[in-house]
Amino acid sequence: MSQLSASNESAQTKKFSLKYAPHFGMFSALAGNDPIDQLKFAADQGFTAWEDNGMMGRPVEEQERMAKTMSDLGMQMGVFVANAEWSKPIYAVPNKEGRDFLMGECKKAVECAKRVNAKWMTVVPGPYDLRLEWDYQSANVIDTLKTMAEVFEPHGMVMVLEPLNHFTDHPGMFLSKIPQAYMICKAVDSPSCKILFDMYHQQITEGNIIPNIDKAWSEIAYFQLGDNPGRKEPLSGEMNYRNIFRHIRSKSTDLIVGMEHGNSVPGKEGAQKVIDAYRWCDE
Repeated sequence: MSQLSASNESAQTKKFSLKYAPHFGMFSALAGNDPIDQLKFAADQGFTAWEDNGMMGRPVEEQERMAKTMSDLGMQMGVFVANAEWSKPIYAVPNKEGRDFLMGECKKAVECAKRVNAKWMTVVPGPYDLRLEWDYQSANVIDTLKTMAEVFEPHGMVMVLEPLNHFTDHPGMFLSKIPQAYMICKAVDSPSCKILFDMYHQQITEGNIIPNIDKAWSEIAYFQLGDNPGRKEPLSGEMNYRNIFRHIRSKSTDLIVGMEHGNSVPGKEGAQKVIDAYRWCDE
């Protein structure tokens, strides 16, 4: 693409205007497999944030090494997954065993967040129940999240709820739309319960990205993205991320924008294509 290939070296090393957050593996073809080298490479390219869904599963020593590197580079830690329930409706139909398990996961997430200087943790509130009225399930989810928020509040940490699309990736999940997430966050009424607005999922579920950003803005704490179809970098699909980024930037440059997608082309060419796509969309 001509407008991308025209980027010069000084443009590539300029810091991005938004806090785009790559993840491990995205630039390994150019930076190598060592995670510290990947962090340093991303910082050299102008990225100022990073995210790692699997951070909680890493050894403590590795977490601490990554945190120190990010601190030295001036990079901000984005989300990791605190709890993503895929099989049981333990949020929608809570029981003591399920509630105790979730409280334990919250406490583990707090300890991990302290080690890696993180503020935001992803929560996916599980499947819906086929035999219970939807409004009862909503009330149960809200009550469960209120209890979980009480764990994060004293630490100034935020669980961000991620609505997921039913049609392509995650059929059967309770939380699927931004207005639904907005309602739940308003009902939980805690600074520790906000929305993770993943624009890839919402393009599939309901579209209307920019109007929903505006309507839900007070409850949005974090963004993620991928183009549709394919869940790859911007410019690989149908979404106008240049306009979307411009709109987000007009409202705030403080929120992290997580790059939760794959590369449309493998190898070094694909890794560079991701960087070039963000550089063009960021202008």
